[in-house]
Amino acid sequence: IADRQEGISVCGWILISLSFFLVLITFPISIWACIKVIREYERAVVFRLGRILSKKAKGPGLILILPCTDTFIKVDLRTVTCNIPPQEILTKDAVTTRVDGVVYYKIHSAVSAVANVTDVHSATFLLAQTTLRNVLGTQSLAQLLAGREEIAHSIQAILDSATEQWGIKVARVEIKDVRIPVAMQRAMAAEAEAAREARAKIVAAEGEMNASKALKQASMVLAESPAGLQLRYLQTLTNVAAENNSTIVFPLPIDILESFGQKNRGG
Repeated sequence: IADRQEGISVCGWILISLSFFLVLITFPISIWACIKVIREYERAVVFRLGRILSKKAKGPGLILILPCTDTFIKVDLRTVTCNIPPQEILTKDAVTTRVDGVVYYKIHSAVSAVANVTDVHSATFLLAQTTLRNVLGTQSLAQLLAGREEIAHSIQAILDSATEQWGIKVARVEIKDVRIPVAMQRAMAAEAEAAREARAKIVAAEGEMNASKALKQASMVLAESPAGLQLRYLQTLTNVAAENNSTIVFPLPIDILESFGQKNRGG
């Protein structure tokens, strides 16, 4: 609609001329009805006899309009926050979830926002709700919980493409919260606990295996050096004596134990 360029009819030019003549004969009183102030973050789409005056919106600053033939609509160009309420979504793996989000967008073409859609903010809000349900319905629960950022980028691309003709630029989409049923939460917690227990058993088994290998290597070293066993024995006594406890240790020479073991083997 904003791209159409059609000439004004003869009756239109007569009305414009009469309006301009009326402004002249009532000057300077009429100047207050002709001057409009547009803020820095606003733009004005001017209609003359029902037609958009130009392809580009006017402002900011002072603009002039004809009181009888011109009307204008102000458009706010600041970023708008669109809060999407919780949506009931059935995921790809048949899990019911409630997901809410937020969309940040702004108008980059005031003429398109006025001429191409009835209510640009309501249309963007409803489209964001529908797109959120459609995109999340194609994802499993695991993908939804783990890939929020990728899903948000996908929703942003879809919204940005669909709202381009409305003069809307989608800046950011965020998924705020994902709520799942209580029974599903318990099942997921039990699954996570079982997985952690399994990993703990695997780690403990690997530790036992590494410890047995280390003990084997230590026994081989001590077997090659009998004096090393005596030093290890003395070091153990030192560690026990350093602690503040009531342990009583009676040191026994290792040679006696070795001779005792040889006699037993000989008997």
